[in-house]
Amino acid sequence: MYPRVIVDLEHIRNNVRVVKALCEEHGIRIVGVTKVFSGDPKIAQCYIDGGLTMTGDSRVANLKLQAEAGLTAERWLIRPPMLSEVADLVKYGDASLNSEIEVIRAINEEVLKTGSEPHKVVLMVDLGDIREGYVDYDEMVEVAVEVEKMEGVYLYGIGVNLTCFSFITPDTEKMQQLADLRKRVSDAVGRTLDIVSGGNSGTIDLMMNNGIPEGVDSLRLGESLLFGKERAKYSYLPGTFRDTFTMECEIVELKEKPSLPWGTLGADSYGNKPVFTDRGEHRMKAICALGKQDFDPEICTPLDPGILILGASSDHLMLDITDSDHEYKVGDVVKFELGYFAVMRAFTSRYVERVYTE
Repeated sequence: MYPRVIVDLEHIRNNVRVVKALCEEHGIRIVGVTKVFSGDPKIAQCYIDGGLTMTGDSRVANLKLQAEAGLTAERWLIRPPMLSEVADLVKYGDASLNSEIEVIRAINEEVLKTGSEPHKVVLMVDLGDIREGYVDYDEMVEVAVEVEKMEGVYLYGIGVNLTCFSFITPDTEKMQQLADLRKRVSDAVGRTLDIVSGGNSGTIDLMMNNGIPEGVDSLRLGESLLFGKERAKYSYLPGTFRDTFTMECEIVELKEKPSLPWGTLGADSYGNKPVFTDRGEHRMKAICALGKQDFDPEICTPLDPGILILGASSDHLMLDITDSDHEYKVGDVVKFELGYFAVMRAFTSRYVERVYTE
């Protein structure tokens, strides 16, 4: 059935092995982020096969999937926990990124109530991206001291997030700030923190240029493991594969049509008026049974270089196939190499089948 996404498990394992070896050269441990593929245990297992011992996801439901599948990696929640999910977090997660003492207290109480193993807490610091984390570093130190005294939680370390909201890029100065905060917190609690998480795939370029100081020893990686891509310069790492996820969809209409619409032009669902390029009156157009509900048409590449993606509505994908060397017909399958957000939507949509290859 179509649409479907083909997952190359062996290429993912390869990427994990390559990126892990690269990070080990710089003293960096990896938390393999599984959120883009909705925590799918078959793909998460590739991280473990590639040598990772920690995985992270932004949804407790995905941690539950991996726990129930028997995956052996330490499971991190990489979004600050909701108070309403603390019970499930303690049950299915081993560690979490936190920035609210009220939530940490609730985690502590849940662990003590259930007799669970102490939950590992990573305190987040905001170094400019204005997403999660403490901006008052004195407050963070005070929270660390309080957490250290709790019996149901364990102060695991500190971390930062960059390049995700304001797209503030990591640099040596910010990483040194983080390392200095590690020392400050360690001095305050009387022991060295276990782990300091320096961000995501946007930090790999800095790492490769020896820009991460001693004291920052972990990264939370998803895009680089899955696509071999670092996000600072959007370059692909040597020895990695980018063809790990392929979307296949079926043509449901094939007709010659003009390149420009006719009539009064209105606005789209976001209030924007679309813009069209005049490519002539006679263009061969294909419509596929796939839409924005199922993938991101802007983050994918047709495997047929003669195909031009014109756009998509919620469940129609419009293509210009005039310049293709292939003679398409209704019912034929068109293939696309997917990028990060296209994969995320494909795995979120219940209308997209998953097929795994080795």
